[in-house]
Amino acid sequence: MEPRVSIITLGVESLEVAFKFYSTLGFESSKNPEDGIIFFKTGGVCLALYPNQALADDVSPHLSPNRSQFSGVTLAHNTRSKAEVDEILAMAERAGGTIVKPAQDVFWGGYSGYFSDPDGHLWEIAYGDCWEFNDDGSLVID
Repeated sequence: MEPRVSIITLGVESLEVAFKFYSTLGFESSKNPEDGIIFFKTGGVCLALYPNQALADDVSPHLSPNRSQFSGVTLAHNTRSKAEVDEILAMAERAGGTIVKPAQDVFWGGYSGYFSDPDGHLWEIAYGDCWEFNDDGSLVID
């Protein structure tokens, strides 16, 4: 696994309120709340905003968005191939992580799965055939 974080996704109650807050702080995005997800360009890592219930549902249909069960934050590591998703999930499990959602084809057209680290922090390992990467391994966000 290349040691990097591609996207930090924050589950939010209102995309409109969160978008306004981060935009006011100077974060730039080509997306709007009507798009259903916001991606802000940052120095190598993308900050994403996504509705909290939808984010909880993406991890597991049995997961409550209640902050006591789900913090509303996931970390993402984006890969260059589907096979790498499977390899990294297996590596995480061997290292003591727990597979929360096995890798599978997902609604947005990619392939992803989730693991939690020993402290319960959630990581999505994801592949999308339309993604491009910078030389430093960071995801190109338009």
